[in-house]
Amino acid sequence: MNKPLNTFPSEPVWEDDGTHRIPFVAYTDEDLYRKELERFFYRGHWCYVGLEAEVPKPGDFKRTVVGERSVILVRDADGVIRVVENVCAHRGMRFCRERHGNRKEFVCPYHQWSYTLKGDLQGVPFRRGVRQDGQVHGGMPADFKTSDHGLTQLKVATRGGVVFASFDHEVEPFEDYLGPTILGYFDRLFNGRQLKILGYNRQRIPGNWKLMQENIKDPYHPGLLHTWFVTFGLWRADNKSQLRMDAKHRHAAMISTRGTAGQAAQVTQVSSFKAEMKLHDPSFIDIVPEAWWGGPTAVMTTIFPSVILQQQVNSVSTRHIQPTGHGSFDFVWTHFGFEDDDEVMTNRRLTQANLFGPAGFVSADDGEVIEFSQQAFESKPFHRAVAELGGRTVEDTEHMVTETLIRGMYRYWREVMEAPQ
Repeated sequence: MNKPLNTFPSEPVWEDDGTHRIPFVAYTDEDLYRKELERFFYRGHWCYVGLEAEVPKPGDFKRTVVGERSVILVRDADGVIRVVENVCAHRGMRFCRERHGNRKEFVCPYHQWSYTLKGDLQGVPFRRGVRQDGQVHGGMPADFKTSDHGLTQLKVATRGGVVFASFDHEVEPFEDYLGPTILGYFDRLFNGRQLKILGYNRQRIPGNWKLMQENIKDPYHPGLLHTWFVTFGLWRADNKSQLRMDAKHRHAAMISTRGTAGQAAQVTQVSSFKAEMKLHDPSFIDIVPEAWWGGPTAVMTTIFPSVILQQQVNSVSTRHIQPTGHGSFDFVWTHFGFEDDDEVMTNRRLTQANLFGPAGFVSADDGEVIEFSQQAFESKPFHRAVAELGGRTVEDTEHMVTETLIRGMYRYWREVMEAPQ
């Protein structure tokens, strides 16, 4: 039996070269967290920033984040999607405060430096100084060039109406980043149909950002934690399922086909199964198969490090992970449909969206267990978690009774975090 030392390490101590025992310090150390931001959010990775449907017209913008850095998704005057950092090139102020809006230009309120929607500096008050008593006083130096002082512009990738961005202009092409397997599941959901925004949920969860990536790479818990999923057959251990990863094991897809609601031998002994549970409003499980599903009734895709793509029966959304420190993150849900949905399908998607979000019939459970986990990690950072269901290997599977996707993510985490600068 392993007995943890009562010390407080600043670096994770892994048991051998595997990732089946995850050190608690990986969730609690501030220096590690800062290193994660640099290596996963600001370098070498694509991060989700939004949907093109959120900025349909020239001048439309959305304020969001990459890691902890504030950025603006905007459609410029020519209709081109841009992402610029929300930091004025003058004194570093976050000049944009609105979450959404429409602008012809961006102006910093501090000293009114103005920028085009592309991020180019176009105006500097008193650049030539002020004339007083026949003389010119002040002004910028003669060699000051506006072209040297634009907003930081991120590299942008769009596919199927979804926008990703990177501070690293040398990042690999987006399609290579996802890899063919995960790209196939991405294209299944974002198959070229025009998206329609239905609404947002937003919450702050007091836990490490990786715990939400883990949660949606964990098929073990849904059939145990979530009464709704178990009782109504939306996600159970006895459902037909598959787990898939990209070649680097950083992204994953959990694929499930809905089983029969009600009693089944595999679930009657599970405490979260409630045979007597009934719905006052049966429309919550008024599920209509859609042609683009291709069989599975649910596919949850995690794109590392920043987003989860959700299709749970007729409810579809993106879930944006926004770190706010080593022990908390904002979680932003964007619920959407498709322009060719009729009113009945739109209402169905909105109704089923009540399963998710901060007060969702299902997702409220996830936020709570992440909070309780983080509290324990903080109290004994010398300890470790066990992720050995299904063995200690990392591989695709045809069942849910495994933690292989979590082991895979931490294999990638170790490769990147332990690599020399």
